[in-house]
Amino acid sequence: MNQLFLCHVSLALFSLSCTGILHAEQPSNGLAPEVPGLNLKDKLYQLEAQLPDLEKPFISVAPVDKNDGLVVGQLGVDGGDRAAIEAFANELAAAAKDEKAGNVDSMLIGYRDKLIFESYYRRGRANFPHYQMSITKSYTALAIGRAIQMGLMKMEDLDKPAITFLKELDTTKLVAGADTITLAQAMQMSSGIRLADEKAKELIKNPAQLKGQAEIQAYLQYSDPIPAMPRQFKYQEPDTAIAMQVLNAVAPGGAEEFIKTELLGRIGITQYHWESAISGLPKSAAGSSILSRDMLKFGQLILNKGKWNGQQLIPEAYLVRATTPSQINEHYGFFWWVEDFTVGGKTYHSVQGRGAGGQFIFMFPELDLIAVITSHNIGMGDMLKTLPQRIIPAFTQK
Repeated sequence: MNQLFLCHVSLALFSLSCTGILHAEQPSNGLAPEVPGLNLKDKLYQLEAQLPDLEKPFISVAPVDKNDGLVVGQLGVDGGDRAAIEAFANELAAAAKDEKAGNVDSMLIGYRDKLIFESYYRRGRANFPHYQMSITKSYTALAIGRAIQMGLMKMEDLDKPAITFLKELDTTKLVAGADTITLAQAMQMSSGIRLADEKAKELIKNPAQLKGQAEIQAYLQYSDPIPAMPRQFKYQEPDTAIAMQVLNAVAPGGAEEFIKTELLGRIGITQYHWESAISGLPKSAAGSSILSRDMLKFGQLILNKGKWNGQQLIPEAYLVRATTPSQINEHYGFFWWVEDFTVGGKTYHSVQGRGAGGQFIFMFPELDLIAVITSHNIGMGDMLKTLPQRIIPAFTQK
């Protein structure tokens, strides 16, 4: 975007000097740093890359109560080894090793239903929804669970062919086996859809033909035949698109409005952005932008077995299944990762949302502990290896 143009736009996302240098508002009075004049309709992914690094990291062991639905506490007083966590936080603030690791933008910790630690580095801002890659899949799975809780679907529908919900498909043109793909299999990345790269490139040249359910029509019409179960795990966009299309079909008003009001709205998430896919529906493989504090809410919702402020928003039985590994992949449920970590000679179970670039929600149910990380790495970074080893001892060692 032209810098001269930005200098004359009063509602620009950042405060710019007419030399073209970005200026970010720094924290004051103990408040976390924010971006002034934020416009959530902007393309936050591109704008995020323009954010200047904070001059100083913001590290708080006593997060401010923002009346945003989170109960706040204090690291050390409400749990955790303050010195250990502060040492880790200061290491995260140090110069990154390289472009692949160390570019952490925020770390938050929730313990026993309280936000007890909040920190921002580099591009991290308290009011700037951080772009989310594959962790968007995890949020999509929660939206399906919300639809079940509301009676728009039943638990048994998870094991029915996904196409039974998609009434606009021309089933006479689908490949053999397309009618055997269940919603659960799609959310376990085991649909069996295999679309040749050449065909995908051809289809994308005419995006108008992929609007609405035509997106799924294309996947299931031009895929190789769908093999019988058990199928190979393949981490791919078509499986996530099936889930979003089913949600759109069952939700009054469509998936976008449903996600806004019945998933995000119910847990007080209003400061966000969610891009649209070529189908016109919300993206399901990547494309949401969520505040770090709001990412913590997703973790709390899962650890509290689907309850928020005493209300059952997602069925407990659904979350059990969503966070239980399938027979296809021992580390994957319904768009959520599952892994055990050995720390100090003891094994701790973990559920995670993961996104490329280094977006994570770590949940350790045994400890009632959540850690949120946002980053702008190339790839995943090293948090899967590092964070459990640094966080867990701070909440287990006396």
